[in-house]
Amino acid sequence: MTHPFTEDRRGSGTRAAGRAGALFLGAALLWHVLPLPAAAAPADYPTEVLAEYVLGCMAANGQTPEILRRCSCSIDYIAGRLPYDQYVEAETVLRMRQEKSGKDQFVMFRSSTWAQEMVDRLRRVQVEADRKCF
Repeated sequence: MTHPFTEDRRGSGTRAAGRAGALFLGAALLWHVLPLPAAAAPADYPTEVLAEYVLGCMAANGQTPEILRRCSCSIDYIAGRLPYDQYVEAETVLRMRQEKSGKDQFVMFRSSTWAQEMVDRLRRVQVEADRKCF
């Protein structure tokens, strides 16, 4: 068997065909292995929000170029399916739930149906993003 990038003694036409076939095979393999880049996020998501999400995602999953692409894909997917105002509302509920205080203003974020629906909507989209990007 001849490697496509070594000299093929059978002739230049066969060698060129072998190289073209190997390049096509390599591209086909990359197509299935690497996630496709997502479309750019909608303009209503501020850059710092996108960056914060990607940095947090990378902190949790690794600091590699591949994880950078996957985390970017994830927030782009979320931004394409969840309007920014709904994202902010769900993130606010999640942050308020982390407060240690037992004050009434924080309790409503833990126990109300409307707050849970906001969080559930975000989590559903995050799961879809994980399936697509990871």
